[in-house]
Amino acid sequence: MRKKLATILSAALLGGALWSVPGTAQAAAGERAPLVSARPSPAEVQRALTKIARASDGRVRLGVIGRSNEGRALRLASVGHGPTRLLFVTQQHGDEPLGTPAAIRALWTLGVPDTPWQRALLKRVTLDVVVQANPDGAVREQRYNHDPSASGDYSESGVGYDINRFHNPLTPIEENPVPESRAVLRLWHASHPKVVVDYHMQGRYLQPDGRETTASILWPTSPLAGDVTKSRQVAVRNYDAMTKLAGANVTRYPGGEYEGIARNAYGILGSASLLVELSDLPYDQIEFQIRTAYTSMLATVQGAADGSLWRADPARADAIPARGPALPGVTAESLDAAA
Repeated sequence: MRKKLATILSAALLGGALWSVPGTAQAAAGERAPLVSARPSPAEVQRALTKIARASDGRVRLGVIGRSNEGRALRLASVGHGPTRLLFVTQQHGDEPLGTPAAIRALWTLGVPDTPWQRALLKRVTLDVVVQANPDGAVREQRYNHDPSASGDYSESGVGYDINRFHNPLTPIEENPVPESRAVLRLWHASHPKVVVDYHMQGRYLQPDGRETTASILWPTSPLAGDVTKSRQVAVRNYDAMTKLAGANVTRYPGGEYEGIARNAYGILGSASLLVELSDLPYDQIEFQIRTAYTSMLATVQGAADGSLWRADPARADAIPARGPALPGVTAESLDAAA
């Protein structure tokens, strides 16, 4: 099973078509995976997910877990029917979009081909993906959701709330002012995923060896999370896949301890939790970054299915290098060029 994953990922990373895995009726019919832009609109996301669900003959199931402040659907895509539940979340910050096209590709790869590899995988896991958790922020290309009445910590007056600061498990859900966060929390309580991975983007950073960071990862760091061994194992698995299969330069993200951050919140609730931050690289490296997130997603699903996640040495997480300083004289330009 792991060899099959390496074959699929190798094809992707060498520029092969992810949708042409041998043995699929869809590939034989010439159907292609839906591709969305680097900054996909909510309408693009809906069209792509609809195409995936139709091409999968029902293996990819679509739903809505709630509505944004402006009434946009918070879209859920699910695949598999196994006992191990996984949850991926993309684009909580509307101006950090690259996890969303990666998730669309991963859903196609997992759900559309109907080969022995996919069938064996999906008997063991059920993957839920909240695709573009902040559609209001996405259409505005802003970090926050849209809520002109927002006030208090982790908000910008007249703009909205930072969704990724409102997953606090100590706050009753009905008292949470952020509908997007409430929806993800309710989904967690309905499914109790064993693993949660949250996909974001960061700036640009330089390592002491002169190489640029292309991605950073971090497990829960809140003292309330208790034993984070399994989270660290997920981090090690992702580090290996992203560096060895995708060729990424992965570092440790310098995140805080606040329990409202999804990475911490879902660790506190008992999931193995991980943050993945893709660096905002120049335009010609956007495809590489999407493939890095795609690799992370497939490796996490595969590791949960075959148990290799839990055979990783958690102590190796300490060897993931700390992220270096910001790259001097560089502004975030890549996604503006891709818009």
